[in-house]
Amino acid sequence: MPFTRRLDPETSHQLAVFTMKHCLLKKLWNADPESMATSLWGMNFSNPVGMAAGFDKQAEAMQGFHRTSFGFVEIGSVTPEPQEGNPKPRVFRLEEDNAIVNRVKLEGQKQERAIIGVKLGKNKLSSMVDVADYVDGVKKFGAVADYLVINVSSPNSLLNNLSIPKLPPLLLKVAPDLNEDEEKDIVTVILKEKTVSSYVTYTTISRPSDLKSEFKDQIGGLSGQPLKDISTRCIGDFNRLTGGRIPIVGVGGVASVQDAFEKILAGASLFYTSFAFHGPPVVRRIKRELDEILRSKGYKNMAEAIGNHLWSFIAY
Repeated sequence: MPFTRRLDPETSHQLAVFTMKHCLLKKLWNADPESMATSLWGMNFSNPVGMAAGFDKQAEAMQGFHRTSFGFVEIGSVTPEPQEGNPKPRVFRLEEDNAIVNRVKLEGQKQERAIIGVKLGKNKLSSMVDVADYVDGVKKFGAVADYLVINVSSPNSLLNNLSIPKLPPLLLKVAPDLNEDEEKDIVTVILKEKTVSSYVTYTTISRPSDLKSEFKDQIGGLSGQPLKDISTRCIGDFNRLTGGRIPIVGVGGVASVQDAFEKILAGASLFYTSFAFHGPPVVRRIKRELDEILRSKGYKNMAEAIGNHLWSFIAY
Protein backbone atom coordinates (compact mmCIF):
# COMPACT_ATOMS: atom_id res chain seq x y z
CA MET A 1 0.00 0.00 0.00
CA PRO A 2 2.58 2.62 -1.17
CA PHE A 3 0.18 5.58 -1.17
CA THR A 4 -1.12 5.09 2.36
CA ARG A 5 2.44 4.57 3.63
CA ARG A 6 3.04 8.25 2.81
CA LEU A 7 0.31 9.31 5.22
CA ASP A 8 0.69 9.38 8.98
CA PRO A 9 -0.37 6.02 10.51
CA GLU A 10 -3.68 7.15 11.99
CA THR A 11 -4.82 8.96 8.82
CA SER A 12 -3.86 5.87 6.83
CA HIS A 13 -5.93 3.73 9.15
CA GLN A 14 -8.96 6.02 8.89
CA LEU A 15 -8.72 5.96 5.10
CA ALA A 16 -8.61 2.16 5.11
CA VAL A 17 -11.70 1.94 7.32
CA PHE A 18 -13.51 4.44 5.05
CA THR A 19 -12.58 2.37 2.00
CA MET A 20 -13.87 -0.82 3.58
CA LYS A 21 -16.98 0.83 4.99
CA HIS A 22 -18.05 2.04 1.55
CA CYS A 23 -16.94 -1.16 -0.21
CA LEU A 24 -14.65 0.73 -2.61
CA LEU A 25 -12.43 -2.27 -3.31
CA LYS A 26 -13.20 -5.02 -5.76
CA LYS A 27 -14.91 -7.91 -4.02
CA LEU A 28 -13.12 -11.25 -3.90
CA TRP A 29 -15.72 -13.99 -4.07
CA ASN A 30 -13.49 -16.84 -5.25
CA ALA A 31 -14.29 -19.95 -3.26
CA ASP A 32 -11.69 -20.84 -0.65
CA PRO A 33 -9.75 -24.07 -1.22
CA GLU A 34 -11.22 -26.99 0.70
CA SER A 35 -7.91 -27.43 2.50
CA MET A 36 -8.48 -24.09 4.24
CA ALA A 37 -11.74 -25.05 5.94
CA THR A 38 -11.73 -25.64 9.68
CA SER A 39 -14.38 -26.14 12.36
CA LEU A 40 -14.07 -24.63 15.83
CA TRP A 41 -16.58 -24.09 18.64
CA GLY A 42 -19.35 -25.47 16.44
CA MET A 43 -18.63 -22.92 13.68
CA ASN A 44 -17.34 -23.56 10.19
CA PHE A 45 -14.57 -21.21 9.00
CA SER A 46 -13.97 -21.25 5.25
CA ASN A 47 -10.39 -20.16 5.85
CA PRO A 48 -8.19 -19.43 8.89
CA VAL A 49 -7.24 -15.84 8.02
CA GLY A 50 -8.81 -13.24 10.30
CA MET A 51 -9.00 -9.51 10.86
CA ALA A 52 -8.02 -8.66 14.43
CA ALA A 53 -9.91 -6.34 16.73
CA GLY A 54 -8.59 -2.80 16.84
CA PHE A 55 -8.80 -2.10 13.13
CA ASP A 56 -12.58 -1.72 12.95
CA LYS A 57 -13.31 -0.50 16.45
CA GLN A 58 -16.80 0.78 15.64
CA ALA A 59 -17.93 -2.12 13.42
CA GLU A 60 -18.28 0.27 10.49
CA ALA A 61 -16.56 -1.79 7.81
CA MET A 62 -17.90 -5.31 8.25
CA GLN A 63 -19.23 -5.66 4.72
CA GLY A 64 -15.97 -4.47 3.21
CA PHE A 65 -13.92 -6.99 5.19
CA HIS A 66 -16.32 -9.74 4.19
CA ARG A 67 -15.77 -8.81 0.54
CA THR A 68 -12.02 -9.04 1.12
CA SER A 69 -12.55 -12.77 1.91
CA PHE A 70 -11.41 -12.93 5.51
CA GLY A 71 -12.44 -16.12 7.24
CA PHE A 72 -13.56 -14.18 10.31
CA VAL A 73 -13.54 -10.61 11.58
CA GLU A 74 -13.33 -9.26 15.08
CA ILE A 75 -14.58 -5.82 16.09
CA GLY A 76 -13.85 -3.65 19.10
CA SER A 77 -12.78 -3.19 21.66
CA VAL A 78 -16.23 -2.20 22.87
CA THR A 79 -16.76 -0.67 26.30
CA PRO A 80 -19.86 -0.15 28.46
CA GLU A 81 -19.66 3.62 28.01
CA PRO A 82 -18.19 5.78 25.21
CA GLN A 83 -14.80 7.34 25.92
CA GLU A 84 -12.00 9.27 24.29
CA GLY A 85 -8.76 7.61 23.26
CA ASN A 86 -5.24 8.69 24.19
CA PRO A 87 -3.91 12.05 22.91
CA LYS A 88 -2.35 12.10 19.44
CA PRO A 89 0.12 11.08 18.15
CA ARG A 90 -0.60 7.57 19.40
CA VAL A 91 0.26 5.30 16.47
CA PHE A 92 3.84 5.00 15.24
CA ARG A 93 4.95 3.12 12.16
CA LEU A 94 8.40 1.52 12.57
CA GLU A 95 9.20 1.25 8.86
CA GLU A 96 12.67 -0.21 9.27
CA ASP A 97 11.32 -2.94 11.54
CA ASN A 98 7.99 -3.71 9.81
CA ALA A 99 6.26 -2.96 13.08
CA ILE A 100 3.78 -0.63 14.75
CA VAL A 101 3.66 0.85 18.24
CA ASN A 102 0.12 1.65 19.26
CA ARG A 103 -1.30 3.35 22.33
CA VAL A 104 -4.69 4.35 20.92
CA LYS A 105 -6.45 2.42 23.69
CA LEU A 106 -10.22 2.18 23.66
CA GLU A 107 -11.75 5.05 21.75
CA GLY A 108 -15.18 3.82 20.95
CA GLN A 109 -18.92 3.95 21.07
CA LYS A 110 -21.20 2.41 23.62
CA GLN A 111 -21.92 -1.28 23.02
CA GLU A 112 -24.66 -1.46 20.39
CA ARG A 113 -23.80 -4.15 17.86
CA ALA A 114 -22.18 -7.50 17.46
CA ILE A 115 -20.69 -9.68 14.72
CA ILE A 116 -18.86 -12.99 14.61
CA GLY A 117 -16.24 -11.97 17.15
CA VAL A 118 -16.40 -9.15 19.69
CA LYS A 119 -13.46 -7.99 21.79
CA LEU A 120 -14.61 -6.59 25.10
CA GLY A 121 -12.81 -3.81 26.93
CA LYS A 122 -12.92 -1.83 30.16
CA ASN A 123 -13.51 1.86 30.57
CA LYS A 124 -10.45 3.85 31.64
CA LEU A 125 -11.85 4.77 35.03
CA SER A 126 -12.77 1.19 35.93
CA SER A 127 -10.59 -0.64 38.43
CA MET A 128 -8.12 -3.06 36.87
CA VAL A 129 -9.34 -5.87 39.15
CA ASP A 130 -13.03 -5.13 38.68
CA VAL A 131 -14.63 -7.38 36.05
CA ALA A 132 -17.99 -5.56 36.00
CA ASP A 133 -17.30 -4.01 32.58
CA TYR A 134 -16.59 -7.44 31.11
CA VAL A 135 -19.68 -8.90 32.76
CA ASP A 136 -21.76 -6.11 31.22
CA GLY A 137 -20.24 -6.82 27.79
CA VAL A 138 -20.73 -10.57 28.02
CA LYS A 139 -24.35 -10.12 29.05
CA LYS A 140 -24.97 -7.74 26.18
CA PHE A 141 -23.22 -9.74 23.45
CA GLY A 142 -23.33 -13.26 24.85
CA ALA A 143 -26.57 -14.17 23.12
CA VAL A 144 -25.58 -12.89 19.69
CA ALA A 145 -21.79 -13.05 19.26
CA ASP A 146 -20.14 -16.20 17.94
CA TYR A 147 -17.25 -15.68 20.34
CA LEU A 148 -15.98 -13.05 22.74
CA VAL A 149 -12.43 -11.93 23.51
CA ILE A 150 -11.49 -10.72 26.96
CA ASN A 151 -8.31 -9.53 28.62
CA VAL A 152 -8.65 -10.50 32.25
CA SER A 153 -6.00 -11.88 34.59
CA SER A 154 -8.51 -13.93 36.57
CA PRO A 155 -11.13 -15.49 34.26
CA ASN A 156 -12.72 -17.30 37.20
CA SER A 157 -13.80 -13.99 38.75
CA LEU A 158 -15.57 -13.16 35.50
CA LEU A 159 -17.17 -16.56 35.01
CA ASN A 160 -18.47 -16.62 38.59
CA ASN A 161 -20.39 -13.40 37.91
CA LEU A 162 -22.15 -14.63 34.80
CA SER A 163 -25.59 -16.17 34.56
CA ILE A 164 -26.06 -16.52 30.81
CA PRO A 165 -27.89 -19.68 29.71
CA LYS A 166 -25.75 -20.16 26.60
CA LEU A 167 -22.34 -18.55 26.91
CA PRO A 168 -20.37 -18.27 23.65
CA PRO A 169 -16.71 -19.32 23.59
CA LEU A 170 -14.50 -16.93 25.55
CA LEU A 171 -11.02 -16.31 24.17
CA LEU A 172 -8.43 -15.06 26.61
CA LYS A 173 -6.07 -12.45 25.23
CA VAL A 174 -2.63 -13.61 26.31
CA ALA A 175 0.46 -11.42 26.34
CA PRO A 176 3.67 -12.92 24.92
CA ASP A 177 5.67 -11.58 27.86
CA LEU A 178 4.46 -14.22 30.33
CA ASN A 179 6.84 -16.63 32.00
CA GLU A 180 6.07 -20.36 32.07
CA ASP A 181 4.52 -20.30 35.55
CA GLU A 182 2.09 -17.60 34.41
CA GLU A 183 1.33 -19.60 31.26
CA LYS A 184 0.62 -22.68 33.40
CA ASP A 185 -1.78 -20.69 35.60
CA ILE A 186 -3.75 -19.59 32.53
CA VAL A 187 -3.77 -23.12 31.10
CA THR A 188 -5.21 -24.42 34.39
CA VAL A 189 -8.19 -22.09 33.97
CA ILE A 190 -8.56 -22.89 30.28
CA LEU A 191 -8.65 -26.64 30.89
CA LYS A 192 -11.08 -26.26 33.79
CA GLU A 193 -13.54 -23.99 31.98
CA LYS A 194 -14.45 -25.79 28.77
CA THR A 195 -15.94 -22.66 27.24
CA VAL A 196 -12.60 -20.83 27.47
CA SER A 197 -9.99 -20.90 24.70
CA SER A 198 -6.69 -19.11 24.32
CA TYR A 199 -5.99 -16.14 22.12
CA VAL A 200 -2.25 -15.99 21.55
CA THR A 201 -0.78 -13.45 21.49
CA TYR A 202 -1.33 -9.75 21.85
CA THR A 203 1.15 -6.92 21.48
CA THR A 204 4.32 -6.93 23.53
CA ILE A 205 5.59 -4.23 25.88
CA SER A 206 9.16 -5.49 25.43
CA ARG A 207 11.51 -4.04 22.83
CA PRO A 208 13.89 -6.37 20.97
CA SER A 209 17.44 -5.02 20.99
CA ASP A 210 17.70 -5.01 17.19
CA LEU A 211 14.90 -2.48 16.53
CA LYS A 212 16.13 0.35 14.31
CA SER A 213 13.31 2.90 14.08
CA GLU A 214 13.46 6.25 15.84
CA PHE A 215 10.04 5.39 17.33
CA LYS A 216 11.17 2.15 18.95
CA ASP A 217 11.05 3.59 22.49
CA GLN A 218 7.56 5.07 22.20
CA ILE A 219 5.21 3.83 24.92
CA GLY A 220 2.64 1.34 23.68
CA GLY A 221 2.16 -2.18 22.43
CA LEU A 222 4.55 -3.39 19.75
CA SER A 223 3.13 -5.50 16.92
CA GLY A 224 4.35 -6.72 13.57
CA GLN A 225 7.46 -8.58 12.44
CA PRO A 226 9.44 -8.26 15.73
CA LEU A 227 6.62 -10.13 17.46
CA LYS A 228 6.67 -13.10 15.06
CA ASP A 229 9.07 -15.48 16.80
CA ILE A 230 7.95 -14.45 20.30
CA SER A 231 4.36 -15.18 19.33
CA THR A 232 5.16 -18.49 17.67
CA ARG A 233 7.08 -19.65 20.73
CA CYS A 234 4.15 -18.69 22.94
CA ILE A 235 1.71 -20.59 20.72
CA GLY A 236 3.95 -23.64 20.97
CA ASP A 237 4.06 -23.29 24.76
CA PHE A 238 0.27 -23.19 25.07
CA ASN A 239 -0.23 -26.04 22.65
CA ARG A 240 2.27 -28.14 24.60
CA LEU A 241 0.84 -27.24 28.01
CA THR A 242 -2.74 -28.03 26.91
CA GLY A 243 -1.75 -31.16 25.01
CA GLY A 244 -3.24 -29.65 21.86
CA ARG A 245 -6.74 -29.87 23.34
CA ILE A 246 -7.59 -26.16 23.18
CA PRO A 247 -7.95 -24.13 19.95
CA ILE A 248 -5.45 -21.29 19.65
CA VAL A 249 -5.78 -18.10 17.62
CA GLY A 250 -2.31 -17.00 16.57
CA VAL A 251 -1.40 -13.33 16.45
CA GLY A 252 1.85 -11.60 15.62
CA GLY A 253 3.91 -10.86 12.53
CA VAL A 254 2.07 -12.93 9.92
CA ALA A 255 3.10 -11.24 6.66
CA SER A 256 3.81 -14.29 4.48
CA VAL A 257 2.68 -17.86 3.99
CA GLN A 258 5.79 -19.09 5.82
CA ASP A 259 4.85 -16.97 8.84
CA ALA A 260 1.33 -18.43 8.74
CA PHE A 261 2.59 -21.99 8.31
CA GLU A 262 4.88 -21.63 11.32
CA LYS A 263 1.93 -20.49 13.45
CA ILE A 264 -0.10 -23.52 12.31
CA LEU A 265 2.72 -25.97 12.98
CA ALA A 266 3.13 -24.45 16.44
CA GLY A 267 -0.54 -25.09 17.20
CA ALA A 268 -2.67 -22.22 15.85
CA SER A 269 -6.02 -23.13 14.32
CA LEU A 270 -6.70 -19.57 13.18
CA PHE A 271 -4.46 -16.54 12.78
CA TYR A 272 -4.44 -12.84 12.01
CA THR A 273 -2.39 -11.17 9.28
CA SER A 274 -0.37 -7.96 9.11
CA PHE A 275 -3.20 -6.25 7.22
CA ALA A 276 -2.18 -2.81 8.48
CA PHE A 277 1.13 -3.08 6.62
CA HIS A 278 0.18 -5.04 3.52
CA GLY A 279 -3.51 -4.39 2.89
CA PRO A 280 -6.11 -6.64 1.19
CA PRO A 281 -3.70 -8.47 -1.18
CA VAL A 282 -2.06 -10.23 1.77
CA VAL A 283 -5.27 -12.13 2.53
CA ARG A 284 -5.67 -13.67 -0.91
CA ARG A 285 -1.94 -14.35 -1.29
CA ILE A 286 -1.59 -16.18 2.02
CA LYS A 287 -4.65 -18.34 1.36
CA ARG A 288 -3.46 -19.33 -2.10
CA GLU A 289 0.10 -20.05 -1.03
CA LEU A 290 -0.97 -21.82 2.16
CA ASP A 291 -3.04 -24.25 0.10
CA GLU A 292 0.05 -24.87 -2.06
CA ILE A 293 2.43 -25.40 0.86
CA LEU A 294 0.04 -27.76 2.64
CA ARG A 295 -0.21 -29.93 -0.45
CA SER A 296 3.54 -29.82 -1.05
CA LYS A 297 4.12 -31.07 2.53
CA GLY A 298 1.63 -33.90 2.09
CA TYR A 299 -1.21 -32.48 4.20
CA LYS A 300 -4.73 -32.96 2.89
CA ASN A 301 -6.01 -30.07 4.94
CA MET A 302 -4.94 -27.55 7.55
CA ALA A 303 -6.23 -29.63 10.45
CA GLU A 304 -3.59 -32.27 9.79
CA ALA A 305 -0.81 -29.69 10.15
CA ILE A 306 -1.96 -27.96 13.35
CA GLY A 307 0.63 -28.51 16.07
CA ASN A 308 2.33 -31.19 13.99
CA HIS A 309 5.85 -29.83 14.50
CA LEU A 310 5.45 -28.72 18.08
CA TRP A 311 8.90 -29.95 19.06
CA SER A 312 10.59 -27.46 16.72
CA PHE A 313 9.18 -24.48 18.64
CA ILE A 314 9.80 -25.55 22.21
CA ALA A 315 13.48 -24.65 21.88
CA TYR A 316 12.85 -21.05 20.79
